[in-house]
Amino acid sequence: MDLIITVLGLLALMVGGISCQGVYAPPTVRIIHSGHACNVEEERHTERVYTIREGETLELTCLVTGHPRPQIRWTKTAGSVSDRFQDSSVFNDTLHIAKILRNQGGRYYCKAENGLGSPAIKSIRVDVYYLDNPVITVHQSIGEAKEQFYYERTVFLRCVANSNPPVRYSWHRGREVLTQGSDKGVEIYEPFFTQQGETKILKLKNLRPQDYANYSCIASVRNVCGIPDRSVIFGLTNKTASPSIKLLVEDPIVVNPGQTVSLVCITTGGEPTPTLTWVSSNDSLPQRSVVKGGTLTLPAITSDEAGVYSCVASNNVGNPAKKSTTIVVRALKKGRFWITPDPYHNDDNIQIGREVKISCQVEATPPEELTFSWLKNGRSLRSSERMVITQTDPDISPGTTNLDIIDLKFTDFGTYTCVAALKGGGIPEISIDVNISSTTVHPLFFSFLVPPSLTVPRGKSPLVAREGDTVELECLVSGKPKPIILWSRADKEAPMPDGSMQMESYDGVLRIVNVSREMTGSYRCQTSQYNGFNVKPREAVVELIVQYPPTVEPVHMEVRQGLGRPVVMTCRVLRAHPSRVLRFEWLLSNRLLHAGAFDPHKDETEYTIRSLNREGWGEYTCNVINEAGAGKCTFQVTGKAYPPEFYYDTYSPLWQNRPRVYGFKLQWTQMNPGAVDRIVAYRLGIRQVGLQRWWEQEIPVGDTIGKGELMTHNLTELIKPESYEVRLTPITRFGEGDSTIRIITYSAPINPHLREFHCSFEEEAICMFTQDKNDDFDWTRHSAATRDTKYTPNTGPSADRTGSKQGFYMYIETSRPRKEGDQARLVSPFFNIALKNSYGLTNPSAYCFGFFYHMYGKHIGTLNAFLKQKGQMTLEAPVWSLSGNQGDRWKQAKVSIHPTSSFQIVLEGIRGPGIEGDIAIDDITLEEGECRDPPPNISANALSTSSHIWLLCTTLVLTLLEGQR
Repeated sequence: MDLIITVLGLLALMVGGISCQGVYAPPTVRIIHSGHACNVEEERHTERVYTIREGETLELTCLVTGHPRPQIRWTKTAGSVSDRFQDSSVFNDTLHIAKILRNQGGRYYCKAENGLGSPAIKSIRVDVYYLDNPVITVHQSIGEAKEQFYYERTVFLRCVANSNPPVRYSWHRGREVLTQGSDKGVEIYEPFFTQQGETKILKLKNLRPQDYANYSCIASVRNVCGIPDRSVIFGLTNKTASPSIKLLVEDPIVVNPGQTVSLVCITTGGEPTPTLTWVSSNDSLPQRSVVKGGTLTLPAITSDEAGVYSCVASNNVGNPAKKSTTIVVRALKKGRFWITPDPYHNDDNIQIGREVKISCQVEATPPEELTFSWLKNGRSLRSSERMVITQTDPDISPGTTNLDIIDLKFTDFGTYTCVAALKGGGIPEISIDVNISSTTVHPLFFSFLVPPSLTVPRGKSPLVAREGDTVELECLVSGKPKPIILWSRADKEAPMPDGSMQMESYDGVLRIVNVSREMTGSYRCQTSQYNGFNVKPREAVVELIVQYPPTVEPVHMEVRQGLGRPVVMTCRVLRAHPSRVLRFEWLLSNRLLHAGAFDPHKDETEYTIRSLNREGWGEYTCNVINEAGAGKCTFQVTGKAYPPEFYYDTYSPLWQNRPRVYGFKLQWTQMNPGAVDRIVAYRLGIRQVGLQRWWEQEIPVGDTIGKGELMTHNLTELIKPESYEVRLTPITRFGEGDSTIRIITYSAPINPHLREFHCSFEEEAICMFTQDKNDDFDWTRHSAATRDTKYTPNTGPSADRTGSKQGFYMYIETSRPRKEGDQARLVSPFFNIALKNSYGLTNPSAYCFGFFYHMYGKHIGTLNAFLKQKGQMTLEAPVWSLSGNQGDRWKQAKVSIHPTSSFQIVLEGIRGPGIEGDIAIDDITLEEGECRDPPPNISANALSTSSHIWLLCTTLVLTLLEGQR
């Protein structure tokens, strides 16, 4: 007795603990599949593998429990790098991938979390099966011994096919199957792996006349996932030869930009006839290129399209033939000059009477067509004893010409021009001018350049601007020639406003539009290179200071509170420039509540409502202000109740009492019920999906709602099979709170709540029955009033089971094109089972499955009924079966079934030897318990009722004896 009291006390404590928590629960998750799976199996270590054929639809559903409703996220690993799915997530119960590709195989994870406990994660590995068409390649070898004592011509046929799972090959010569040892002149190598996939090699030794034949390679994955075998045929003749080609173009081809270039490639040998393709060294052919047969046309060619173009011929015999040519597009660019000695070198100034060398360089394509000429003051200049024109060795300095002025004189002052051109013409010349002038200084120096100088105007550094302004950073530059200014960040390695590391300026001004706080810092202005002169760069630094309003938090915050309670709001300053904040102000709507100077020792300001009243609800704003503007914190103080949380784990929430309507048990909890005033009612809105009109009613609430308390309201008179949108809104003294919406979808009732399942096929939804996708044909819904009996007058029912000609039933139509043995399977919805045994016994539940059948006609085949349990991939022996003509009347069949898990009923009709073999079914029922008085003349595989009663009694006795111990 003491033991019983102790146990009851523990149970009371457990129940009490559960009630405090309410229905809130951490998530659980499991993955179920639909779509076009070939197979789902459990591997070692409980790994689930889902096999699917490439091109089919992958559909995985994540079933979750937990309250509040967990958020679901699908992710993927172990896929191809190019698979975009692994870089993202899918937030949905169901993962749907139409026309799945092989690189989308891998492990898929479903993660559910609702903020309680740890997230729940389950995974399943998806294996995509495929088989590509095989390819036969032929390789020939000729072996020759010394002095012609031995001569052999051998041919190797290699078959390659990409597949998953691994492929099996078989070879045929004509209709003859070739196997190892079946022909002394034939050897078959075992498969080995290459980069192209698994291969199998057929070796024909010392070719004989009979070896010239059609060879076929058949690749097979043994019909897994219904993937058929694939084959390829190669005709081997005494003319079979590898390809050879010829290019009808020069190499290289030198053209001007804008010209149209045509490359012609022809085959000069090869059997079978080779296929010609063009490839480019630039990874792909130009977008505007045109390939027609063996001719490649490149219209209006550009320099970017220059490169090596190759014609490749392939006929799967030997190695592909390849011929290439190079297209060179003429171009001249990047002219530059320099002078020796360098006039900017401190110790080596140019002087009258000394030698001066002017060098000119350009980039030319092709370099061998490059020509130079020199001008002085616009007149042609020829090489002489004092004016020596030379060209630098291309290996040392390509594209370079030099003008040496020996013994510089005043008469040599002037403008010298270097002109570069290409012999082929069609390309504009490049000319570079060098101006030589003089000044008289003792001793006499020669000077023709003014060194650059760089300064920052007064008042331009530091430069102060406000965020969003347009600013101009300025450096004054002088010199001859005037250099280009390069701007960059001086204080850190950071990009300039346009994203580059340097920006060019021709006038020394850097213009920045919409300046931001991140642009504050030091900017360096620096002279660029002087056309190749070795000049030390001049530089200066400009400081930019960007002022911006205070950045504050929270930017927006919702505060929910009931009447009479205190409210504290805090606005915090994160950063600002200038950092000295001037003042703050608190407002309700546009009414000033409080203002003052900001405490320099604090980074926040606070406003308190001691007791909230109705006038205290609204939007509060805190403005924190400095010289650049204001940062704003916003607080929405409201008495709105939080949204309700729909409960999705209600056991069998749907029921039906009448044929055309159903009911639904709607359950929910209230999020943070104590945060605001007491909820006095809920406003319930409901509308049919697809319609606009809402029907509303109020659900009163009597007592204060506790956290986690589960509330229930029954929805009735819902029309089958429509779905409904349900909206639930809490109401307090403040008014309406936040709403929550969910969708209610009709599905076939699931026992044991529904004590009986009945289907008479009167509605088009046929009680959620579905047609099997792997059978030969479908069941048809019909009534005698609409069925055409023109072709089969001596078979099928003349009315439904009740005798009504307007009533509906399901039947199989056995007229042509149906043939003997064709199968049609009708599959019921899933039914759940529940163990009602309070002792926790695991003996199977019993159900009575019943239906009416009509099997009339001289060609009647067979009607089978199967029990298919969840996870079962194939059908076992039927629980009921009947064959042959049973007369022109409806008969009833009943059979007891004993499922151990969720299950379906499958009804299979098999066509007999002729067209007078229609089989019909009607009024399907499923009831709890063993069948009573089953109809005679049926074949049923079911245990007798007495055996289950005996098993139950025995188990009860053992349980009681264990308790007495």
